[in-house]
Amino acid sequence: MIEERADIGVFGGSGFYSLLDDVREIKVETPYGAPSDLVAIGRVGDKRVAFIPRHGRKHELPPHVIPYRANIWAMKELGVTRIIAPSAVGSLQAHVKPGDFMVCDQFIDRTTGRKDTFYDGPITTHISAADPFCPELRELAAGLIRKKGLPVHDRGTTVVIQGPRFSTKAESKWFTSMGWDIINMTQYPECILAIELEMCYVNIALVTDYDTGLVGELGTTPVTAEEVEKMFLANNERVKAVILEMIERASVERSCPCSLRLEHARLS
Repeated sequence: MIEERADIGVFGGSGFYSLLDDVREIKVETPYGAPSDLVAIGRVGDKRVAFIPRHGRKHELPPHVIPYRANIWAMKELGVTRIIAPSAVGSLQAHVKPGDFMVCDQFIDRTTGRKDTFYDGPITTHISAADPFCPELRELAAGLIRKKGLPVHDRGTTVVIQGPRFSTKAESKWFTSMGWDIINMTQYPECILAIELEMCYVNIALVTDYDTGLVGELGTTPVTAEEVEKMFLANNERVKAVILEMIERASVERSCPCSLRLEHARLS
């Protein structure tokens, strides 16, 4: 039994360690192996917060090998009920500009081979993914971003690709033609695993670039990993400010449907 407890969990880059006061790092064992790194437990105001760098402290884990199940299980083990998950994304639509924030309400899964469920039997469990992101956390995030005077899209669809490569121009143009808004490599299965354990989950996406299908018509060049990192770091303080205020304002008591996800998901 883990003695340490936390109210809210955060996945993100190593720069988010600075969010926490009175930090202690602990090792959490899970049935699914080790999480991406040690779990940092600290305090923001009167709330206990658990933080895991999803790619590892030195960004050594590419998107397709992140131990998503272990990461989510570790958060649950610590008592976390709400997860805030920032990420860098590419834009698939001209009106969604680099530097914009998006708080998505839908995703499209284009990954392959990832371990994406806790329920391999013997109890068959069909979790609903109709509304995969917590409505309370989405409303809180979008409102705070807007309050800070930052450009935000309060809904949208992210397509999650396998990685670690970026899309071809043909793939990217197809995603754009489907009306999808942004592209990412880590939202799935992270968000669905949180749902399976009846945790609230919200993604705060920072647009770092236009995806490769748009570069010709917008006169830009195809994205590189270096440019994504540079853009995200340039906006890191804005992202951290949003997360910090979200933690302070988020209620530990939940009135959203997230805690009832398993109610009608299991076959008798």
